[in-house]
Amino acid sequence: DKRRRFSLLELASHFASLVVILRSLYKQRKQKHRAMSVKTIAVLVAMEAEAAPLVERLGLQKQEKSPFAGPLPAVVFTGLVGDTTVHVCINGPALGFGVDSVGTVPAALTAYQACHVLRPDLLINAGTAGGFAAKGGSVGDVYLATRFCNHDRRIQIPGFDTYGIGAVDAARCPNLTDALGFKTGVVSTGNSLDCPSVDHENLQKNDASVKEMEAAGVAHVARMFGIPLIAVKAITDIVDGDKTTHDEFMENLAAAAKALQDAVPKVIAFVAGKKIEDL
Repeated sequence: DKRRRFSLLELASHFASLVVILRSLYKQRKQKHRAMSVKTIAVLVAMEAEAAPLVERLGLQKQEKSPFAGPLPAVVFTGLVGDTTVHVCINGPALGFGVDSVGTVPAALTAYQACHVLRPDLLINAGTAGGFAAKGGSVGDVYLATRFCNHDRRIQIPGFDTYGIGAVDAARCPNLTDALGFKTGVVSTGNSLDCPSVDHENLQKNDASVKEMEAAGVAHVARMFGIPLIAVKAITDIVDGDKTTHDEFMENLAAAAKALQDAVPKVIAFVAGKKIEDL
């Protein structure tokens, strides 16, 4: 009886392992053969002030019960834009600080849950950013990212130095660029609003046209899931200008949010239903 019981337990264990393997293979096959056209879009935004005009413009409704697991403070608004499901995911309030959760860590956490739970065909990271006069940037410009990098992860060890920069290409979208006429350039990410000389040197090495605080964190997650990512950034301040960054940022935040309100729906309208390779 003991041998029989052991054999049955062993058989049950093998069967359970087989089920796990089959489920994994099914998920891989489903991912490989996922919809070739864009049917679901997740728009990731750091600040409520950046997202509010866009949510209103698209007519999205807040999901009162978060679709995300755990205590993540992210807020999700969902609706249909034509035949395409659009989710706008805001990082949410920073617990204990009374401000928006900005920076790469909240961005990556929100991006992970959005990819895992919402399973979008395309990610859009939308937000405000700094531009560069040396690159022809002006307040109010809208950029589409060509690549994502970090400019403040300085790890001077061979191999880790490249990881620190963390360069990831954005989804190629030449037709979108031509259709909407937005500027294009490298988006470089750091966790500080100011720009000390060491960061400025790295921004130049990255050939950055845009400086902001979230996109590279989102790009890291997007690459993990194999989901195409584009970024739409509206310029609030000029990094190499003569105004104080935080003053210029606050002065132009509302106008930049309005620019996103106009730009992101145009991007969504263009990509909806298209194949990624046709963007």
